[in-house]
Amino acid sequence: MSAKSILELFALDLKQLSLWARSTVSVLVLIASVAALLLIINNQHSAHFFSDSYSRVLSLGTVKPSVAEGSTPAASQSADASHTALAEFLAKRYKVSLDVTHDLVSIAYGAGHQFGLDPLLIIAVISVESRFNPIAESVAGAKGLMQIIPKYHTEKFEALGGVSAVFNPATNILVGSKILKEYLGRTGNLSMALQMYAGALSDDQDVYTNKVMNEKQRLQYIVGNAVRALRVKSTALSGATVSSPL
Repeated sequence: MSAKSILELFALDLKQLSLWARSTVSVLVLIASVAALLLIINNQHSAHFFSDSYSRVLSLGTVKPSVAEGSTPAASQSADASHTALAEFLAKRYKVSLDVTHDLVSIAYGAGHQFGLDPLLIIAVISVESRFNPIAESVAGAKGLMQIIPKYHTEKFEALGGVSAVFNPATNILVGSKILKEYLGRTGNLSMALQMYAGALSDDQDVYTNKVMNEKQRLQYIVGNAVRALRVKSTALSGATVSSPL
């Protein structure tokens, strides 16, 4: 084969390689574009999913808003600061969207208000049970944020769309809170109620209770810091207003 033929073949191979490379790049760009579009759609959907779920449960009249109507501006600001601090902490710790954790915190406060439970206790149970994974499922059949076994609590789901709604975050928190309140009423003791919730009454060491209460204490620390920071800021702003010239 002559040197010219070799060069022509080499040039042809380079041309084909170039065409292949351009085609590959085009495909990769298309894939990246589709992925970006799906991510945007997913983020928009996630931002509204929990709010929509909460709205549907609220429409049933079963959960009251976490901040009572007619509350003072100071109380509302304190609640907002607490919710934001908790949402940021949970989002960072469990690698969940901040919009999602903020909605879940609001739902937990609403459920706590409805059933007379400390919302931080509800959030602590969610943390221990599912680490804020709304589609978590155990080998025993416990499902959702608060790891409820639907077949044992079918009546509690009736007004909320049936047991098929167990993975709905708002429904799961509502039913889980109701179960916990029921166990607390039966036992009259928070530790026993928590052990019953975990199906671990025979555990003399109260391992589950200790996990939940340690988590609750951590959450109380987060809320306390947020409220103190808000007070310091409010005091500083008030001082600046008083000292400002007319």
